[in-house]
Amino acid sequence: MADLSTFDPNSVGNPNNNIFGLPFNEEEARLIILPIPWEVTVSYNAGTARAPEHVFKSSLQVDLFDPDVKDGWKEGFFMRSCDKKVLMKSDYLRKEAELYINYISQGEIVSDNKFMSKSLREINEGSLFLNNWVFEQTRDLLATGKLVGLLGGDHSTPLGFFKAIAEKHGDFGILQIDAHCDLRKAYEGFTYSHASVMYNAIEEIPQLKKLVQVGIRDYCEEEMDYISASEFRIITYFDKEIRERQYDGQTWKQIADEIINHLPEKVFISFDIDGLDPKLCPNTGTPVQGGFETEQVFYLFSKIQKSGRQLVGFDLNEVGISNNEWDENVGARCLFKLCNLMIAANRG
Repeated sequence: MADLSTFDPNSVGNPNNNIFGLPFNEEEARLIILPIPWEVTVSYNAGTARAPEHVFKSSLQVDLFDPDVKDGWKEGFFMRSCDKKVLMKSDYLRKEAELYINYISQGEIVSDNKFMSKSLREINEGSLFLNNWVFEQTRDLLATGKLVGLLGGDHSTPLGFFKAIAEKHGDFGILQIDAHCDLRKAYEGFTYSHASVMYNAIEEIPQLKKLVQVGIRDYCEEEMDYISASEFRIITYFDKEIRERQYDGQTWKQIADEIINHLPEKVFISFDIDGLDPKLCPNTGTPVQGGFETEQVFYLFSKIQKSGRQLVGFDLNEVGISNNEWDENVGARCLFKLCNLMIAANRG
């Protein structure tokens, strides 16, 4: 364990240390954050591939005292460096994807253009590579007994992590905070689109017994049909319905308790930051009006821990890059809360 005798948690964050200015290396830390610099299939704003390094910088401004999980940081958080090969591959394929998206947005037929057909094939192959890479990285970390969180990147990034969780833990459920369902089949022709991650998880991971989506407010008819046909494997709490229930007098506690009751014993939190009110994440990939305050989401997360369920992993995705570092600051604080809750939910 790291020697904390000379570490002052009340002082300014030390940029020579790791995430949140903490003096832990990977071996010493109980929780490892795996950054995924990937945003190939984003369909609106780009920038999330470089979010991990910006969140790391902003994390030095986060105070380490959390009244809900006191001294959680003392068990050790460590963030790996971004893999430069993954980032380079993302940058290359992103340029291909931009040309491809522009092409299809003009109503052109992909099969009529050999270059676009090749680009689509390369993008899908690249996304499959990423899924396998994430699976291998997270599987190996889980095998060492580490708690693991993933920091994206776009929301396509955690699919391989979901598969590693299924291999390690068996049956589990996902609590998804998001403005979007992400249940489209091969959106824009991309098999592993950021808008298709939960569709692919449902289709490819039989151990995923329940997907509970919260805050959804931008979706299509195809996704509604897919939810309806899921035989309650997917439970969706739309932003509009949550607000109307509150207008009618229900409390957030009542709704949060109901949400948690749908989840199985083992829970993975998949947090697309666009589930928040866009004033908190204006530069996220696809912002949508409405959404949560951070404390509403943190309250819901804490209910998982207090319910006795096991928090088996988390991802935080779609953090934007901003000139004033606002998005990154909010992202860093969301990451710190997720790390602390992982520790609290896995204490002996």
